[in-house]
Amino acid sequence: MLSFSTVIAPWSAFLALVAILPGVTTAQTTTAATCSDTLTPSYAAPSVAPGYEARLVASGLYKPRGIIFDTSGNLLVVQQGGGITGLRLSDGGGACVSVAANATVVENANLTHGIEMSPDGRTLYASDSDAVYAWNYDAGTMETTSEPRTLVMNMSNSDHVTRTLLLSRKADGLMLVSRGSTENVDPLASDIMTGHSQIRAFNITNATQPYDYPNDGLRIGWGLRNSVGVAEDPATGNIYSVENSVDQLMRDDVDVHINNPGEEMNFHGTLVNNTYTGQGGNYGYPECYAAWDPAELPRNGSLSVGSQFAIGDAEATINDQTCAERIAPRLTFLAHMAPLDIKFNANGTTAWITFHGSWNRQPPSGYRLSAVQFEDGMPVAPANSTTAENIIMANADNNDCPRGCFRPVGLAWDAQGRLFMSSDSTGEIYVITRTDGSNTEDATPSNTGGSPAPSPSPTTGAAPVHRGGIGRAVLGAAVLPALAMFL
Repeated sequence: MLSFSTVIAPWSAFLALVAILPGVTTAQTTTAATCSDTLTPSYAAPSVAPGYEARLVASGLYKPRGIIFDTSGNLLVVQQGGGITGLRLSDGGGACVSVAANATVVENANLTHGIEMSPDGRTLYASDSDAVYAWNYDAGTMETTSEPRTLVMNMSNSDHVTRTLLLSRKADGLMLVSRGSTENVDPLASDIMTGHSQIRAFNITNATQPYDYPNDGLRIGWGLRNSVGVAEDPATGNIYSVENSVDQLMRDDVDVHINNPGEEMNFHGTLVNNTYTGQGGNYGYPECYAAWDPAELPRNGSLSVGSQFAIGDAEATINDQTCAERIAPRLTFLAHMAPLDIKFNANGTTAWITFHGSWNRQPPSGYRLSAVQFEDGMPVAPANSTTAENIIMANADNNDCPRGCFRPVGLAWDAQGRLFMSSDSTGEIYVITRTDGSNTEDATPSNTGGSPAPSPSPTTGAAPVHRGGIGRAVLGAAVLPALAMFL
C-alpha cells in the first residue's frame, strides 16, 4: 500500500556513539513524532546527516526510476517495465507527506527511466531504450490526453537502456538526451557516427518529424560511457553529467577494478552563449578512464586523481599521453558508486547526486545520497579532490546491499523546496527535509576539506566516515563497524 514512513536509526547503538562523535544529535527524528502515519522499511533504516530527516512517502512501487512533479504538485514516477504512475500527495507539512491517490498516467512496459515535463505542464515526455515520446497532459486529472508522438528515435541497444531527458530552462525548446554504451567496453563508441555513449540536444519545438539520434541534433559530448544523470545549473546554465564508468578493469594484466576507474562528473558548457571550447568533444571512453587511486595503477607515473589513463601498453596507439588530450572530468568519485541522477538547488550552490551502488565491488560502494558544493557554476572542490562529496543519506550497512538496502535513483524538488528520491530495488519514494523547518533546497552542506579520505578497505568492509554538514572524520578500525549504521 502506498503510504509514508519515519526513518529512525537504532537508538541504543546511536546513543552509545554520541559521546565519541561531536556534532551528532538526535534532532533529525524530532518532527517524525508529529506525523500521523508511518511506514517502516523492511531493511535497516538509513541514517541521515545532522540537520536532515528522511521519511518514506510511498512503497509498493515497481522499480521506480525517474521522477518529476507536475504543475498541480502530483509526483509522476517511471516504473521501469510498468509505465508511469501519478501520485497525488497529502501534505501534512515538513516531512509528513503521504499518498492520497494514485493513477496510471502512461501504460507502457517499455519505458525505462527518462521523464520530463514542459514548463507549462501541458506536455509530458518519457523514453524507452529506442525513442523519446511526448503526450499532451492534464495535471488536474493526472491523465494523458493524446497518443504518444515520437520525437527522437534509433537509440536501441542491448545493455544500458536508460535514455535520460533534460529540457533546458535556459534555451527554450532544447532537450538533452543521454545514451549509454552497448556493453561494458563498447568499441562502437569510438566511432562518433554511431551515437553510442553520447549526449545530444534536439530542438523539439520546431520538430516536424522524429530526429535520428546518431545523425541529428547538437552533440554535447561523446566518449561518455553511461551518463545517466544530466543537469543544468539554474544560475549559470552550465550543463553537467555524472557518468558510470567501466567495470572489471585490467591494466597491464593487473586487476585494478576495486578502486579504478573513478566515476565522473563532467562539464559540458552551456546551451546559450556558450564559450566552452570543449563542448561536443571526446571525454575518453572507451579508450581512456579517470583515475581514482593512481597508486594502484601500474605505470602510474604522473597520474593524479581525475587523470585520464589508457588500457593497454604505453606503446599502443592510445596511451596515457593521448588520453591526457581527452576532456578530463571536473570531479571524480570512488569507483562503482553508479551515479544515476544530479539535481541542482534553485540558486546553483549545491548539486545533489544519487549513487545507486556497486554490483561487483568488495566492499560495496555507493548506495547513498550526497551533495557537492558549487559556486559561480563550478564545483568548489578542485578537480583532483577526493573530499568533494558530502554524504547526506546512506545505508546502515552496505554489506546487506543490493537486496537488503535502499538504492537511490531519481530526484525531484517540490514547490516547497523538499527533495524527493526514488529507490528502485525497494519500490519506494523518500522525502528529505531539514529538521529546522527550512527548505532542503536552500541548504548548502559545508565542505571543510582536509586530507583525502582513504579508500574503503576490502578486509574491514567499512568505508571512511563522511558526515555531511559537519566535516569528515576517519576513525579506528574498532569503531568503524559500529559506526556504519549511522552513515
